[in-house]
Amino acid sequence: MTKSVILTGLRANNDLTLGNYFGGMLPIIEMAKARSSEYQINMFIPDLHSFTTPINHDELQAQVMNNARLFVAAGLPLDNNEIHLYRQSYISAHSELTWILDCFTGMGEMQRMTQFKDKSNKLSNDAFNATKDEQAESPLVNTAMALESAMHSSERISVGLFNYPVLMAADILLYDALYVPVGDDQTQHLEYTRDIAERMNSKFGSIFTVPLAAPKQHEFFGKGQGLRIMDLQTPSKKMSKSDESGKGVIFLSDDPKRAAKKVMSATTDDLALIAFDRKNQPGITNLLEILSLLRGTPLDDVVAEFEGHTRYGDFKKVVANEVEDFLTNFQANLAEVDNNKVLEKLESSEIAMRASANKTLLRAQRAVGLRPKE
Repeated sequence: MTKSVILTGLRANNDLTLGNYFGGMLPIIEMAKARSSEYQINMFIPDLHSFTTPINHDELQAQVMNNARLFVAAGLPLDNNEIHLYRQSYISAHSELTWILDCFTGMGEMQRMTQFKDKSNKLSNDAFNATKDEQAESPLVNTAMALESAMHSSERISVGLFNYPVLMAADILLYDALYVPVGDDQTQHLEYTRDIAERMNSKFGSIFTVPLAAPKQHEFFGKGQGLRIMDLQTPSKKMSKSDESGKGVIFLSDDPKRAAKKVMSATTDDLALIAFDRKNQPGITNLLEILSLLRGTPLDDVVAEFEGHTRYGDFKKVVANEVEDFLTNFQANLAEVDNNKVLEKLESSEIAMRASANKTLLRAQRAVGLRPKE
């Protein structure tokens, strides 16, 4: 009997954060170990996706390998044949299926994607701000320069960024994955994946397995609190690998004492009373959630322990110590990871996944006329 597939991926172009660990890596690793007898677990490093924003290409190979090592340090067992760890770019079917899906996807579908709008707006704003200090006093000249900046900024927005959800759909559909853990920022991409799969199936017959809708995904995985660890400096936004300053982000590679200092500098409020209140006390609430995750204890217990306390500094010190201990232990585990064993796991998984992906790709190729039908 064929097992249902659970699939997840993590970007390979930046250091992973505490949010990535608790929101992506640890839950899926724990589920993999608990459910690999019932499900096939596909964990992939989406190195092709890393091209959608500027990266240092000379460092990409090392970063990809480091990501694999991070999974292992977080507890991924290398000896379980039902858990697959593979590199996206080593399986060419991802790119080939993307092109087929591209040709049945409307421009409007991609233009409506919130993540594309957010990231392209950021690139445009960066381009505009780069020339703002050089603008002349004349309003007419200022307007002309702003228009020119906007035109040039569009050249910085890659087709790959625009096309990102189509490649993500290929990542999922190639392996008949039913279960894909997604945060709120990926829900649109999952819905597009379902739409394009149903569209192709309706037009050409049964080609793809349609993944479950987001509510069903959350029901299956549990919409864990770790999915939205917030930035320490700006607790209204998610802790992100792409944050330029890094002051509000705890990276798994941070020096433990430096990370503890970031916690001590975290934004709180002037209420001087610890309470779990996302709206009015997002900074304190974020620290309570982080402490719960680090301790592995229920959030309610952590809130009950500190609620009503007035000394924010003492509370921050508790969280900072937990962060320091966690990073010290994690980095010790990482140092012990055997690179040769990791590479063996990647290569063996890629052989198995390549065969699986090529079967799906061939179904699609036959359906659209690129290969003779059986």
